[in-house]
Amino acid sequence: MSEREPTETNDHAFVAEGTDAVTHLEYMYAGALSFCRRKFSRDLNGVDLAVMGIPFDTATTGRSGCRQGPRAVRAASSNLGWSRAWPSPFDPFERMSVIDWGDLWWDHGYPADVPGDIEKGIGHVISSGAGVLLLGGDHFISYPSLKAHAAQHGAPLSLIQFDAHTDTWGSDQEDRIDHGTMFRRAVEDGILDPATSVQVGIRTTNDEPMGFNILDAEWVHENGIKATAARIREIVGDRKTYVTFDIDGLDPAFAPGTGTPVCGGLETRQATGIIRALQGINVVGMDVVEVAPAYDHAEITALAGATVALELTCLYAARPA
Repeated sequence: MSEREPTETNDHAFVAEGTDAVTHLEYMYAGALSFCRRKFSRDLNGVDLAVMGIPFDTATTGRSGCRQGPRAVRAASSNLGWSRAWPSPFDPFERMSVIDWGDLWWDHGYPADVPGDIEKGIGHVISSGAGVLLLGGDHFISYPSLKAHAAQHGAPLSLIQFDAHTDTWGSDQEDRIDHGTMFRRAVEDGILDPATSVQVGIRTTNDEPMGFNILDAEWVHENGIKATAARIREIVGDRKTYVTFDIDGLDPAFAPGTGTPVCGGLETRQATGIIRALQGINVVGMDVVEVAPAYDHAEITALAGATVALELTCLYAARPA
């Protein structure tokens, strides 16, 4: 019979006194579903990175359901938290204090107020000095997040966007809440500099690229991981950079659970390899969006989203001091 007390060996996301949760003692199939078993907390004192769920999907133009994405990604991440992220030479949770802040709340009965509520909530966290890793939610959430980050870090920011779509389509309505127009609006608002930004994995037609550098899916397939990462580094340089990962940047074979899947996309190993090769860039904020569990199979999309999120955590841990 084990000498350890059952109350001391599980659910460290709740019971841990600090942010250094002991995850290797817990079963991966049970317990609190925080991101990689990090402690749930709203205390930002001394926190380096806060993982925040943004369960919003009413800007979706196709299949909805990614409001369930944060919960699914957290559940899948429980299988990643038992050891150091492979093949990373360091454990990001030993380098940084990381918490799971939980999900941001707003009143869905006032949809016009939601973008401002998201911006305010993110702004509250990053004003403490912590960075954020957002779990979406549809891709529109990047827009209020970029506004909050520009207010905190200055504008314009550079953007690294993994996606099947450019999300720079036009709109005659400035206040339109749409997950296909927000990066156009961010450029028009002066939040993003397209000349020092890059969109990776694109494979849909848009004849108005807004000046963004585009490394489409075919370019990545033909040139490979190292060349793609090198080109991204050349574009963004040492500028303050926001990284956004739409899960439909992956081919549907690796991420079927999303609202607008497009064939011919990146393999999971390509995406994670590119992110890993970008360590050292000046990343200030990150998100993983568009995981829609209702269309998933065997949770492979949620697992891909969690794996990308963990790679982004390593990326943030390797940012310049």
